[in-house]
Amino acid sequence: MNRRHFIALTAAAPLAAAEPRRKAPFRVIYSNDLTNITSCVSPFHQAREPFRQEMLEATVDEVNGLVDAHFLQPGLGMVPLWPSQVIDLKEHYAWIKQRYGQKPDSFSQFVLNGGDIVQRFIDRCRAKGQAAFISFRMNDAHHKEFTDPKPGDKPGSSIGMSVTRFYAEHPEYRIKRGSQRGADLVQNFAEPAVRAQKLELIRELCEKYDLDGLELDFLRFYSYFREDTPLEQRRAIMTSLVQEVRQMLGPKKWLCARVPCYLPALDLLGLDLKALVAAGLDMVNASAHYFTTQQHDLAAIRQQTEGAALYFELCHTIWKGDKVQAGYDVFPFRRATREHLHTSAHLAYARGADGISLFNFAYYRPHGQGEGRGEFGEPPFEALKALREPQTLAKSPQHWFIANGWRSPGAKPLPVPRKVEPNMPAKFNFDLASPRGDARVRIQTDRTDPTDLVARFNGEAISTTDDVFEPFAVPYPSMLGKPEELRAWLIPAQLLREGKNSLEVTLKSGQPMTVLFVDLAC
Repeated sequence: MNRRHFIALTAAAPLAAAEPRRKAPFRVIYSNDLTNITSCVSPFHQAREPFRQEMLEATVDEVNGLVDAHFLQPGLGMVPLWPSQVIDLKEHYAWIKQRYGQKPDSFSQFVLNGGDIVQRFIDRCRAKGQAAFISFRMNDAHHKEFTDPKPGDKPGSSIGMSVTRFYAEHPEYRIKRGSQRGADLVQNFAEPAVRAQKLELIRELCEKYDLDGLELDFLRFYSYFREDTPLEQRRAIMTSLVQEVRQMLGPKKWLCARVPCYLPALDLLGLDLKALVAAGLDMVNASAHYFTTQQHDLAAIRQQTEGAALYFELCHTIWKGDKVQAGYDVFPFRRATREHLHTSAHLAYARGADGISLFNFAYYRPHGQGEGRGEFGEPPFEALKALREPQTLAKSPQHWFIANGWRSPGAKPLPVPRKVEPNMPAKFNFDLASPRGDARVRIQTDRTDPTDLVARFNGEAISTTDDVFEPFAVPYPSMLGKPEELRAWLIPAQLLREGKNSLEVTLKSGQPMTVLFVDLAC
């Protein structure tokens, strides 16, 4: 531990000693990215309809009685979507018009016309009995590929929320100049001027509004430092930053951080969870960034966050396909079903979570562009009721899965897709919590021709079955395996264990195949 890191930790000690540590009381928290209001077709928003304050209020109303705390992301953490003294929106959009030829998006226009999205949100949450949090994106990369426009570029109106004069005029502050990767386009937090810009906006939110709490979203995006920045320097910077936000927010309001649910990724971002909790972090929101997953390091994260409330994040999807065309929001998705959500929450509670969070839940709704992206529909809001009841979840049907999630920097290699060679067993591990009854396990492959496959579960041979169909209803069919792509086996209840379980699949003959998805229902 270097001197700066030691000072950051010891400076936080008086905060902890001043009064007994309190625990956040929220069981279910809900993240609202705001942009879903105009990007998704919903009961309160038709396609291409501009933003109105009633739409924001409707997003609070539709989860009333289902969530305890509502987290609003007012923009991308670059340009304020509230009346601000830090960045003058009129000057900003005059510059955007000159540089990019773009008008304000409808959210910014609402503020330019005298509206206040943050205050409207707080007022509606208070009226509906939901705690009002602002979730602040710490280093978002959206639309920054158009910062330095080239002939033929067509930046949309959202660039006004993403690029500021400060960002454009300081390319030396970017992680990697000249790159078009999102993780390289964001700013280097080793630069004091970069941190100062973020802290100015956060300070304004803390001083201007009577929030119940604030979340620092460290996963939008998951890049803060250049590769050669030492780990201890990263940790010292991030710990000091959280400590400063704690002081801005005051001792009576809740401070949360959205962080990776994988231990290796924490070091890349400079997030020392023990130090952050000592510096005043009340809530830790562990996330796979964009996916519902059942492969994570939550049990280890629980050990590092004692004293804080720990949440595990669920999302609308468990797996995304390839882009169907260029642009944003052009992916097909395999949607999370009620059973996926409930089983993932059950595992999280079993590994130490105090509650569940929800991210991008509105994106079950129609949004984006391109054909062949699967069926859309209304989010399964009814599934949220059980998320606050660990005992109910433990008794519910279980649907375990291994899917190709987001390959975040620092995360472990994902278990699928996995190439399987003849006579070379491929092992897939499940972390099961209180499994009940007989089970059936399936694999989805890239092969439609007959294959000679055998399987073992926890070292014991298991028998094949012709029943390869979905174990539960799928309201949003997309990316489901065709019967000829699926293979299934039956697992007697006595083979299922608490904790680690292994499926071993062996291709006895034929050409290599690739396993794309694995699931187990019981």
